[in-house]
Amino acid sequence: MRIERIINNNVVSAIDPNGKEVVVMGKGIGFQAKAGQEIKQELMEKVFRLDSQSAVDKFKHLIETLPLENIQVSNDIITYADKVLDCMLNPNIYITLTDHISFAIERFRQGMLFENPLLWDVQHLYKQEYLIGEYSVALIEKKIGIKLPVDEAASIALHIVNAEYNTELSKTMNITKVVLPNVLSIIEKGFDFKLKEETIQYERFVTYLKFLVQRIIKKDQENDLDPEFGEMVNNLYQVEHKVGNQVGNYLGEYFQEDITPEELAMLAINLRRMKVSGRK
Repeated sequence: MRIERIINNNVVSAIDPNGKEVVVMGKGIGFQAKAGQEIKQELMEKVFRLDSQSAVDKFKHLIETLPLENIQVSNDIITYADKVLDCMLNPNIYITLTDHISFAIERFRQGMLFENPLLWDVQHLYKQEYLIGEYSVALIEKKIGIKLPVDEAASIALHIVNAEYNTELSKTMNITKVVLPNVLSIIEKGFDFKLKEETIQYERFVTYLKFLVQRIIKKDQENDLDPEFGEMVNNLYQVEHKVGNQVGNYLGEYFQEDITPEELAMLAINLRRMKVSGRK
């Protein structure tokens, strides 16, 4: 990997073997280095591969203008989220989360504190991501000495969810505040009882629902199940099938994307699993 430009003593931009520009972080990696030199493998601690040249340029600008400790703590948070969630996060999270955390720290130092109106929604709909947000707040306090308010745990969680959905943050916020609550309301009306939020079945269903929305957004819905399987599910779980179709119609209309019969069958199965957990 060849150095393209020295950003600072610990960060350089480089050209990888595929000819793409990447950002490389490592202690002393840029010290007394020159453009065109090959980077020693042992100096490379992290290679940032973003999805476009524009994203690379934005990230380089952040590195040039923000304290290195902010870059490092954001990287630590994203590494932890990758490990906990075991999924592919949009690499642009290195830009969005780093920028957000730096802005949150600056606001805190200026005494400008804001409440997150989605705190309750994030806590209940994205429990794993919210726990990562809490971990992040604790890590920022440990590494930087700034104790951000609990609302920031929800804000960080939303950036992580946004990287999972791979969409605009405004859409992620609308999904959190409007779409998922509406889906749960449709289910409660269809089953005529309140869902038990404290049960593991409810938590599993919300997780399933989150991944369903991801597949719809990414246009990667299930479409290869045996048609006889879907028919069997519809016959066995007629109420769940009806409620699932109502949910499917709502999601299809919102995302302007038809929900496949395979996804509707799996939705009915997951509704059945949650329904048998009982009633309030």
